[in-house]
Amino acid sequence: MLEVKALSKSYRGLPAIEDVSFRIRPGEIVGYVGPNGSGKSTTVKIITGLLEPNNGLVLFEGDSIRNNLTSYRAAFGYVPEEAHVYTHLSGLEYLQLVGRLRNLPEGLIDFKANKLLALLGLESWRHSPISLYSKGMKQRVLIAASLLHDPRLLIFDEPLSGLDVVSARLFKDLLQQLAAKGKAILYISHVLEVVELVCDRVIVIAKGRILADAPPSELRTSLQLANLESVFAQLIQQEDTQTVARDLVGTMAVQNV
Repeated sequence: MLEVKALSKSYRGLPAIEDVSFRIRPGEIVGYVGPNGSGKSTTVKIITGLLEPNNGLVLFEGDSIRNNLTSYRAAFGYVPEEAHVYTHLSGLEYLQLVGRLRNLPEGLIDFKANKLLALLGLESWRHSPISLYSKGMKQRVLIAASLLHDPRLLIFDEPLSGLDVVSARLFKDLLQQLAAKGKAILYISHVLEVVELVCDRVIVIAKGRILADAPPSELRTSLQLANLESVFAQLIQQEDTQTVARDLVGTMAVQNV
């Protein structure tokens, strides 16, 4: 469904990503993980059409997204890393705005918006301004907005940010249901335990280049490690965090220099 082919992007001559390629098939949940500054955000901005690459293509169902960005954007739902919403609107008004921008019929917008808010535990808040919502509540509104138009491709960037335990569990179950309906899902997260639990494949990126692309079980087996967190640390050559932690505490205790 979605194919990323040899993407490269530089800022002021400094490469952010280099030769990034992968595919996401219908019904597949693909994790995209890497340290801060690895190129995840740049990749997502190119996939969503917010940035143009210096080289490479993004194909959706075989066609370049640049050939018809409007049609492509109608086919995907996106939960960004930062919950930027119009806080003067209520949750219901925000979803109504999104539905109108998606050219959905008014009756369908009202039905889906109210139903989604109720299912996500926001029914009693639907007429309250978003400025009164907690971070997790804003995140649930964004999740509802991404589902409103029944997209074929879903891009979730740190979707668990701010969610409580119950909402996070619901979201993990939601991912499985979406995949069962044939949706293609790109899941960007730093919560490696969840990535390992829900993703069919995991792509590891560091310093702008893809280091691995395989099911979590294959990554663990090939590197003979117990979990995805250990795999991630080895692939990106993560520093000895225990030593750094001890040095931080030691620095705190310094009284004279």
